[in-house]
Amino acid sequence: MNKYMKIAKELAEENLKTNVGGPFGACVVKNGKIIGKGSNQVLGSNDPTAHAEIVAIREACKNINSYDLSDCELYANCYPCPMCLSAIIWSNIKKVYFGNSKEDAAKIGFRDDEIYKYIRELTDNVNNKSRLDLECIDKDETIKAFNEFMEKDDKTIY
Repeated sequence: MNKYMKIAKELAEENLKTNVGGPFGACVVKNGKIIGKGSNQVLGSNDPTAHAEIVAIREACKNINSYDLSDCELYANCYPCPMCLSAIIWSNIKKVYFGNSKEDAAKIGFRDDEIYKYIRELTDNVNNKSRLDLECIDKDETIKAFNEFMEKDDKTIY
C-alpha cells in the first residue's frame, strides 16, 4: 500500500473512534514530506466545511505560510466531494490520489450525489429553487468593489 494513502486510511480509521466526523482522512504531501493531515471534524467542530481534505489543506497552507499548494499532492481515502474538489482546485493542487469512490460514500449515507446533481442543473441553467434559490440582486452596487480591484496596481490574483 502507498505510504501516504496508508496514512489517509489510518486517519479515517482513527476518526471512527472519536465520533467527531465521518470515516474520512487526507494528507497533503510536498516533495515527499507530509505538510498537512486531516480527518473529518464536522461533528466535533460544528463546521460543515471541516472535511478531511480541507482540514489537511488548511494545515498545509499554515505550515508553509502560503495559499499556493501547486507543488503538492493530496491523498484521501475517498474521492473528494464537490466542496473539497473546489478547495483542491483553489489551492492549486494538481494531483489527487483517492481510495474509495463517490459511489462508495453514497452507499454509507453521504449525499454528495445531490450536490453533483445540483451542479449539473446549474450547468443546464436550471434553477432548482427547492434545493437552493439563487438570485442575483444589486449588481450595480456590488460590482463596484470588483471594478476597484481591477484598477489596483498591487492586487494579487489567486
